[in-house]
Order: sequence, then structure tokens, then C-alpha cells
Amino acid sequence: MAKAPKVLADKTKAVARKAGKSASAASPNPMTNLVIADIVLRGGGQILRHLVERTLLQAKYSPGKAKAIVKGRSMTQTMVGTALARLATRSVPGALVVGGGLLAKTLYDRKRGKAVVAAEGAAQVDRQAKKGAKEKGGA
Repeated sequence: MAKAPKVLADKTKAVARKAGKSASAASPNPMTNLVIADIVLRGGGQILRHLVERTLLQAKYSPGKAKAIVKGRSMTQTMVGTALARLATRSVPGALVVGGGLLAKTLYDRKRGKAVVAAEGAAQVDRQAKKGAKEKGGA
């Protein structure tokens, strides 16, 4: 059973290599092509991340408010989230630290009481949505 995924992976690699040889590159300079690929992957990743975030938020908020919440994220929030994700995915100790921190925050919030934490969270979400709506209107 363990051999089937490896065989499939080998076949996929062979097909990709064959397709890669026949595909024309955007530039004759390989470094330029690498930069182009990096930009496309990062842009696609960002679009996908925003789509997933909006979809998760739409379970509780309207589509317009969910979009405003995602758009209202500050640069600091984005940088902290990126740094924590990078720390968690680069090493096992990093994953333990980040996971432990998330667990501690969840337990702390539960201890404080659902009503208090929910009210604080709702206020934070409203501020972020208003900020996102301002940016949407001003841009």
C-alpha cells in the first residue's frame, strides 16, 4: 500500500519534467523566471488565504462584513500572523511553542467566561470591519 503513492509521485514527476521541457519560459534569463514564479505563487497564496478567511467569517457575519474584516487587518496583524506561521512550520519546537500559545490563549479565554470574551472579540471585529470599510471606500 505504501508503494502506490510513491509510484504515482514518480509518474507525476515524469509528466511534469516532460511538460517543463516543452513549455516556453517567459524570459531567457532563469533568474527572471524564478522571480516571476515567486511573485505568482505569493500572489496566488494571498488570494487563496483571503478567500478562506472570508469564507470562515461568513459563517457568522454577512459577506460584506466578512470582506471588510479581512480588508481591515493591520500591517502588524499580518506580520505577526506570518511570523507565527513561519515559526510553526519551520521546526517542531516552533510548532510546539505556537500551538502551546494558542492552547493557552484558548484556555485563558474560556476561564474568563464566554460572554465577556465574546463581547471583547465582537468589539475588536467591529473595529477591524470599520477600518476595512474605510479603506474600501477611500481606495
